[in-house]
Amino acid sequence: MIHQNKQSGFTLIELLIVMAIIGMLAALVGPQIIKRFGGAQQDTARAQIGMLGQALDAHRLDTGKYPTTLEGLVTNNSNSPTWKGPYLRGAMPNDPWGKPYQYKRPGRSGRDYDIYSFGADGVDGGEGDNVDITNN
Repeated sequence: MIHQNKQSGFTLIELLIVMAIIGMLAALVGPQIIKRFGGAQQDTARAQIGMLGQALDAHRLDTGKYPTTLEGLVTNNSNSPTWKGPYLRGAMPNDPWGKPYQYKRPGRSGRDYDIYSFGADGVDGGEGDNVDITNN
């Protein structure tokens, strides 16, 4: 009786071909995933800025004025007797990149206030993922 020793498995060439195909797919799909993630962060910042704007408006309805800082939404730092906050649940949120939102009162172009994030780079100005996101 003759026994044949037959091993099953992949050859080195087959493994290299599969790895090359996976690498090409990752190169095509990876940038699209990263682009969508950046867009989601910008959408989150816009939603949070809208939420902060609503809280600021509620503060103004109660006290007759906007707070001097965003912290005035969670603590009565102006000692106003008509303050009915906190106007936000929990602590003051940071932007999606982990940096504090900027608040300027009065705002530009005749607005009562500006709330903005400097985007991914954390500095004024920018394009793409680094674009500033504002309440205008």
